[in-house]
Amino acid sequence: MIRSMTGFGRDHRIIDGREYLVEIRSVNSRYYEFNAKLPRAYNYLEEKLKTLVKSKMSRGKVEVSLSIYNITANETQVSLNDGVVQNYLEVLRAAGQKYSLTDDLSVSTIFRMQDAFNVVRAEADEDKIWEAVKETAEAALERFVSMREAEGAKMKEDILEKLANVEKMTEQVCQFAPETVAAYRERLFAKMSEILENKQIDEQRILLEAGLFAEKVAVDEETVRLKSHFVQFRDMMLADEPIGRKLDFIVQEMNREVNTTGSKAQEVRITKLVVDMKSEIEKIREQIQNIE
Repeated sequence: MIRSMTGFGRDHRIIDGREYLVEIRSVNSRYYEFNAKLPRAYNYLEEKLKTLVKSKMSRGKVEVSLSIYNITANETQVSLNDGVVQNYLEVLRAAGQKYSLTDDLSVSTIFRMQDAFNVVRAEADEDKIWEAVKETAEAALERFVSMREAEGAKMKEDILEKLANVEKMTEQVCQFAPETVAAYRERLFAKMSEILENKQIDEQRILLEAGLFAEKVAVDEETVRLKSHFVQFRDMMLADEPIGRKLDFIVQEMNREVNTTGSKAQEVRITKLVVDMKSEIEKIREQIQNIE
């Protein structure tokens, strides 16, 4: 199936008290290029995401964006530093008795005590985080691939329509080419008759000249190769694999044959057809630049 190299996919989920958001977007590129935007604490996921995305595409410049937010996940552990609190309270109560102060100590007092709490950030389970990220990324990747395939289907329809136009014009070239030789022979005979007037015209010489001209302007080889390229092109369009580079090569060969036909053309109708054929082939080439 033909796929475009441009695409976008997004998925959002909440798993085990964390919110995950993955976005995948890609544009044209000759090769596979990967870039990730991840929270610093989760940089270890980059290589895994790269491998995951690579399994679904072979060419294009892709960017994966990952956001992770804690909602109810408990990643910090707080405990009371009993020794420090006990010392504070003893000193405060002693000061109250010494200076006849009201003992208004409360829980809020403890919050103002320096080093009264031990705060330890719990180590996240990397495997568990990756499984959640993978689940979200796979859903985003599915949408991403679907968009590329949908665009690819439209491109395929457009390309085949343009290819059919080139095929029709090739058939017209095949039709006009023999007429070009016949017209040349008639012009040559008329010119010789005018020059020689009533003298005997060497018809063998006319036929020889016409034969040499026919060899010079013959485009049979070019049109045969063109038709072969058309068959190869259509066969490749049915392949279930990345074909962008192969199609680009065939289009170059098509253009080469059409250019040669144009350089040999000695007839206005063929010259015009060559111009139109080159225009259609260029449109096909532009479309192919966006095919994986």
